[in-house]
Amino acid sequence: MSEKIAVLGAGSWGSILANVLDENGHDVRLWSYNPKQVEELNTQHTNSHYIKNFTFSKSLVAYADMASAIDGVDAILFVVPTKAVRSVAHEVAGILTAKHLQPELIHASKGIEQKTYKRISQILEEEIPAANRKAVTVLSGPSHAEDVARHDITLITAASASPEAAKYTQKLFMTPYFRVYTNSDVIGVEIGAALKNIIALGAGALHGLGYGDNAKAALMTRGLAEISRLGTSFGADPMTFIGLSGVGDVIVTATSTNSRNWRAGDELGRGEKLDDVISHMGMVIEGLATTKAAYELSQKRGVSMPITEAIYQVLYEGKDIKTAISDLMQREGRSEF
Repeated sequence: MSEKIAVLGAGSWGSILANVLDENGHDVRLWSYNPKQVEELNTQHTNSHYIKNFTFSKSLVAYADMASAIDGVDAILFVVPTKAVRSVAHEVAGILTAKHLQPELIHASKGIEQKTYKRISQILEEEIPAANRKAVTVLSGPSHAEDVARHDITLITAASASPEAAKYTQKLFMTPYFRVYTNSDVIGVEIGAALKNIIALGAGALHGLGYGDNAKAALMTRGLAEISRLGTSFGADPMTFIGLSGVGDVIVTATSTNSRNWRAGDELGRGEKLDDVISHMGMVIEGLATTKAAYELSQKRGVSMPITEAIYQVLYEGKDIKTAISDLMQREGRSEF
């Protein structure tokens, strides 16, 4: 099948997903708020700030005007930072209403909205009227844009309350190197996608401090237990967290230098100040805001998340990282399960 698809957000992940769709023969419109980025994509077929040494398909067209990008599309893929999802969705809703469109909605953003603690799919459903959208599908899993760009083997999940919508998304993206599984657990997939960035910050910090593989394995394992506890408190399926959107995403994000959350944690572990890390990263570090939202959620719901709490204290209360680790290690002994 060949579909007309708008991809909103031309960062590393959004632009590479747009390229995958283009390679699959779809008519893809890649939207960015930055006119200079749009010009670079259309004239040089590069996105140098986000993806180094990669040439995009010449048939992939970028747009600075959102109305033009989404006019007549069959599906819209949101890949914007969490903090921008609501405002972008609101703008999209106005255009869809005016043009009487009802596309499939897909998102590949990973985070939790500050203060409201809403997941991305909830924001999209709130901002875009049901009359102007079909089902919402979440596309998530262990995937770095840099690896997908070089056609490395990648497996991810398309989750939706609508089995048909999940299968539709699966068909859009499937390639010999990019395999998509379907799932009905939207809550679990979104919670896993967001909270794994917290664990990546911690894993990077351990590396920066000089800790070895034992410590990193402990962090990822117990961190995943925290993610599962919070997710299941909202009704997520526990099995989701041993799948691609759980353990898979934790592994890839908490072990790779391609992860900006890992790199941020590594710099913090090496003694860099948080403001300096943010200023020179040049891209959104989703784990910072997610840590705050997850910690506050855990307090409200009475869910034990000691690792998340420790990282929150380091980021937002100025606690020394080594002291935070020592306090975690010296907590009272308990059963693993």
